[in-house]
Amino acid sequence: MKVVGAGLAAVIAMAGCAPTGYNAADYGNAAEPASNDVAATPGAEAGDPSAEATAPAEPGGGEANTAEISDELATTELNARKVARMGTTVQDENGFVLYRFDKDGDSPSKSNCNDECAKIWPAALTNDGEPTLDGVDESLVGTVTRADGTKQLTLKGWPLYRYIGDKKAGQWKGQNVSGTWFVIQPNGTKNLTCLPAVSKPVAPPADAEGEAGGDADAGGDISY
Repeated sequence: MKVVGAGLAAVIAMAGCAPTGYNAADYGNAAEPASNDVAATPGAEAGDPSAEATAPAEPGGGEANTAEISDELATTELNARKVARMGTTVQDENGFVLYRFDKDGDSPSKSNCNDECAKIWPAALTNDGEPTLDGVDESLVGTVTRADGTKQLTLKGWPLYRYIGDKKAGQWKGQNVSGTWFVIQPNGTKNLTCLPAVSKPVAPPADAEGEAGGDADAGGDISY
């Protein structure tokens, strides 16, 4: 009876955060975010604006095959931190919330966010794959080599990203963007405690020639 009551309380709490028309069935085991281990969301599309072990080493994926990055681009910390309304998150050394992408792979690890996508969702890059950890199990932390040869941190196999729509530490505006991006928890699962309406991503930043990707607050037809 106590279990039923706790589950009901969780659903009620989530309903207060969720958008009108929210259906828990659309997000897998959303009624139990603390134990959620949701698989990729098939066919998710952007709406109107807002198990698995760590993958084994990749064959031939030695240091000679990875591109070195400058120290300022490296993610040096993974910290478990709680934020208002969302609960437990994983944050980098600057306090920015990290995300996982449904269209990536976790077993084996694979990042499918490249080119324009990577400008909106910068990868949590590393050279040595050994960030300082606080509240994150070392056995769940790994790396994957990206298409451009750089090395990206993973958590329980899932590649980690920041979101350029988050302008300050502790924000989580990337939650449920395109129905495929979610705040990641220290155990590698999606945090579904709060689900805003599915939203479009912000536009990519202007390039070196000054060509902007469009309105910085609306990504148009961008689907990642």
